[in-house]
Amino acid sequence: MKKLFTIIAIFLFFFIFISADYSIPSSTQFKDGEYLKYRIHYGFLNAGYATFTTHVVTFNDKPHYHVVGKGYSTGAVKLFFKVEDLYETYIDKSTMLSSKFIRNIREGSYVRDQTMRINHTDKKITYTNNKSNTTKTYNYTGEMHDMLSAFYYLRNMNTDNYNTGDYINLNIFMDGETLNFKLKILNREDINSSFGKVRCLKIRPYVLAGRVFKEKESVTMWVTDDSNHVPIQVKAELAVGSLKADLSSFKNLETPINFTK
Repeated sequence: MKKLFTIIAIFLFFFIFISADYSIPSSTQFKDGEYLKYRIHYGFLNAGYATFTTHVVTFNDKPHYHVVGKGYSTGAVKLFFKVEDLYETYIDKSTMLSSKFIRNIREGSYVRDQTMRINHTDKKITYTNNKSNTTKTYNYTGEMHDMLSAFYYLRNMNTDNYNTGDYINLNIFMDGETLNFKLKILNREDINSSFGKVRCLKIRPYVLAGRVFKEKESVTMWVTDDSNHVPIQVKAELAVGSLKADLSSFKNLETPINFTK
């Protein structure tokens, strides 16, 4: 169960739709006050919830999206494994790039309290461990995102030209290193949800097998095949047990989702 919500948060954030040149989206597909909530199951247990909210604020004298992601355990799971996770990012509206990222998580005995600032002009990342009050600086090339800003940046991409079998690659900075993810477009299909049937893109990320996941291709994800690109469902086979997340509530989307009965 260790890092349970970190695992599900990562894959909720990484419904990736991007070309190799990291072109800036022409318009945003989320608005002030957008809210997404997911119910998380560990096997047959209702393990908890994850929520994501978006508000427009002023940061560094510029308009930014302040996105807050929270994860928390409930019920029987909370009794033996308490989770209180907080992720925040400040995304520059003019570039859709992250200016600041906060990760403050508590999952049982696993604790992380970190702040990351990205200087996109100098291509430098300042990473602070708030527990030990230590700071490191890293250089990078190209464009760089944190795990939350990537999700909102990439939701704006046009996926009409992605076909079955296409591979997508992405680099994201986390825990002092650049993470390399590869995803494969499996197909387009209709799936059932608590809101009705909806057309989705089915995607499979390639992950490291052994320590957490059962095998390399253990995670499958479904995201709405529209301009919202809202994650509807995630399924993962772990080394011990299985994990599932379903969209349970949403509001203030830029475009209505076309659910059918």
